[in-house]
Amino acid sequence: MIRATILALCLAAPAQAAELAYSFLWQGEGGYAVRGGLSYDAAFGTEDLVREEELTCFVIEGLKDGAAIGRWSLGDLTEETSWKLTFDPARPAFVVEGEGIDMPQAWNMDGFGSDCGAGGFGFNIGNAAQDICLNGALITESQVDPYRPFPAAPAPDFDFPRDACRGPDLLSLLAR
Repeated sequence: MIRATILALCLAAPAQAAELAYSFLWQGEGGYAVRGGLSYDAAFGTEDLVREEELTCFVIEGLKDGAAIGRWSLGDLTEETSWKLTFDPARPAFVVEGEGIDMPQAWNMDGFGSDCGAGGFGFNIGNAAQDICLNGALITESQVDPYRPFPAAPAPDFDFPRDACRGPDLLSLLAR
């Protein structure tokens, strides 16, 4: 009887949605690079564009000649953060300039490269370039053609740091 009840509960429980994860490496000019990963619920499929609000995890690390120079993750997201992501899982690749979306990527960086903050790091793709922001300043030496493809690779075992993934909305606890 107990086994039958447990089996019935297990079968009735909703299955956990599978996560799709990708890793990426962007090579800029001047020895600059960005590496990172993203994940989202597989229910979003592989045909539609995935947007920033659909991500479950996201992290980037900036590099200069292979040495870490900065980092940003979903745990750093605030209401003031420039945050836009457009990912095409069918390719898989990030949408770049010329694909019908204005500034398709703004990862803690506005189009001027001035809002990644002191000690901050960001990346964007706009109509002028693909480039990075460091300590609140645009790094023009990092710039590459805004139309250059930016692929990603499936990475089911990507090791996301804890602050890269969305958790319970702790702000909702403040209202109680």
